[in-house]
This record gives sequence, structure tokens and C-alpha cells, in this order.
Amino acid sequence: MPHETRTVPSIDSTTGFDRAGLQSALDGVHRAGIPGVYAEVRDGGRTWRGASGVADVRTGRPVTPDMRQRVGSITKTFTAAAIMQQVEQGRIGLDAPIGGYLPRLVPGERGRKITVRMLLNHTSGIPDYIPYAFPSLQGFPSRPDVSSKSLDDNRFRQFRPAELIRLGLDAPPTGEPGGPKGVYSNTNYLLLGRLLERVTGTTADEYITRNVVERAGLRHTGFPAGPRIKGPHSRMYEALWGLIDPPRDYSVYNMSWTGTGAALVSTMEDLNRFYGKLLDGKIVGRASLAQMQRTIPVIALDGSTIEYGLGLHKVSTDCGTFWGHDGTVWGAGTVSLTRADGTRRMSFAVNLQRWNKVDSSGTPQHHPIDDALSTLYREALCGNGNDQTHDHRRKGIPS
Repeated sequence: MPHETRTVPSIDSTTGFDRAGLQSALDGVHRAGIPGVYAEVRDGGRTWRGASGVADVRTGRPVTPDMRQRVGSITKTFTAAAIMQQVEQGRIGLDAPIGGYLPRLVPGERGRKITVRMLLNHTSGIPDYIPYAFPSLQGFPSRPDVSSKSLDDNRFRQFRPAELIRLGLDAPPTGEPGGPKGVYSNTNYLLLGRLLERVTGTTADEYITRNVVERAGLRHTGFPAGPRIKGPHSRMYEALWGLIDPPRDYSVYNMSWTGTGAALVSTMEDLNRFYGKLLDGKIVGRASLAQMQRTIPVIALDGSTIEYGLGLHKVSTDCGTFWGHDGTVWGAGTVSLTRADGTRRMSFAVNLQRWNKVDSSGTPQHHPIDDALSTLYREALCGNGNDQTHDHRRKGIPS
């Protein structure tokens, strides 16, 4: 694929980051095998934007820093913030049982034991519905008939949230509600979307747009109205751990399969603005933010353990503590992290997912993309080459 580089000059030549180092890191991610990568890094009042590679491997159309992206589970921070606003207004009790609000969706003992907080921090014990909504992926990689068939079958399917929630609730629980360690589950955040609708009398999409997206002043963020993304964007290539070769474009997709858990479209500029506003107490109050930053260990979809609060990841580095989220959907991966003091912010997007092929035992194999992304993390977060702890290897199903 052709190698393209597009860079927007920084606002100030005297920056707290190395512009050449950042561009070199993006170029390294592209050379390692990602068709296109683009990013925005902020330090204080200074901003750098850059891109490397292509948005379309067939035409060679380049990626640009302002492109819109399906940002996956970064949506969860927006949904969590909306819930916390309703907690502040007294309409939702953070430690109230979900069955009191949604008795038909979560009836009986489960509804009495699982609280709103447990949904937010993934300690509900409700498993993820995605393996059941995409049955051709179940049993990967041991089942010989595992395939991408359900990805294609569901491309234009309109899921109902209650249908997906039922798939999760009917599956074997991942643990008892309120345990000391959580298990990441998209089902939790579909339930939170239904909770928003129950207490606000409007759709979750409308409430989040009006009270989170617009409050943050975001101009290019929203829930898609159909399977296509409006505005400039990249094609989104899915490799599915080597099952799809060459990777297939899934940029046109009905996102009803993920809703308030991972359906948002945004830009890197908007994401940096959002997390800066959130950590500055401009989206929810300081007390609510403190609740969101109370973390516990959570087993992520790729099997790793992360520090997770209420819709927020905590990432510790040599240059400080960062808060934010990452997310993947079919073909698209995005990361957004902001240092606790709000000064350093980093968001980047890639247009290829699940690039790690697996060996005969089913273990994802190391790929040069993993090393290149680690270099990008170091440059974007710390800017001085210091090692930091976050190892970005998206091996799991969409988050």
C-alpha cells in the first residue's frame, strides 16, 4: 500500500512534545502494517495533529487528522457521564437495584442484587452478548467452523436493545453481582441506555447528545443515523485474527448491535476536548467525577486486567496518571487518554483491527504493529521517550 503522510502544523513551535517524534511514531505504525493512522496531541495550549497512510487501500486516498471515526467503547464514558448527571439530579440511585427501574428487563433476584454502580464498573456478573449476537465467532479459535459469516449477516440488521440484553442475561453469569473483580460486558451499557430512557422520558441517544455531547461543545460527535458515516472518514478494515485475508472493509455497518455501549462517531479533536472537559468538572460535578475515578480490577475482553472506574480507564505511566478509554468496532480502533491534570491529551485512530494471527493453541501472535503502537504511546503520552506501562494489543472482540 502507498505510504502517505499528512501533518497539520502545531499551533506553537515551542511545544511540550516532539513533533518530529510524533510524526515518526505515526509513520512507524503505518509501516508496521496499519493502512492509516491519525492523531491529535495537546499539551497545555498547544496542539499537534498528524496522520500517516491511507484511508482506502484501493484508491490510495490518504488519511487526514480531522477524519471521523467509529470510536467503539469510548462511547461508554459518554453514557456513564449521562447516568451520573441523573444521579446528581436524584433520578437515579448509584447503589439502587436495577430491577427497581427495569423490572421487566432484569426481573427477580438478579434485578434486586445488581445495582447501577455494578453495571457501570462491570461487576454485575452479566456476560457480554456479542458472542451470541455473532454466533459464527463462538469458540474461536478451537472450533473449525469459526468464520466471519455473522459479521456479514449482521451488516444491515436492526437489533433491538432488549433482544441483545436478553442474549447476555440468558448466558451463564460471569460471577456474583458486586464481586471484587469485574468482567467487562457490553450488556451492562445497553442496560444503562435503557435506564436513561426510563428516567428521562427520551431516547438515550437524544439525552446523551443534548446533555453530554453538546455540553462539551463537540461539533463532530454523534450517534449514526444509519449504516453510513457522514463526513470525511476512512474505510475500516477487519482482519479477524487472520480469518479475513485480505482484511475486509466494514465502514458501512448498522451500529444497532452496540448502541449506548460503542456506537458513537467522533474525531480526535472532539475526543480530546471531551475528556478535558470531563476531568475539569464541566460535564459532571467533582463529586460525580470522583465516583467515576474509583477503580477496581476488571478483566477486559482480551483477557488482560485493567483498572476501571465508572466508564473510565485508569492508565499509569512514568509521566503521570491518565484517564480515558479505548474502543474497537469491526475495522476501527481508537484510544483517548488525558492526564489527570488535564494538560496532556492524546487521541489516535487506526483503520485495521485484530491483526494478530493465532497459533495452533489459539494464542494471538506478536506483530510489529504492537511494538509500533507502544512507541506511539510513549511519544504521545510522555513525549520524552520514557517507558510507560500501557501495552496496546487489541486481541479481543470489539469493546
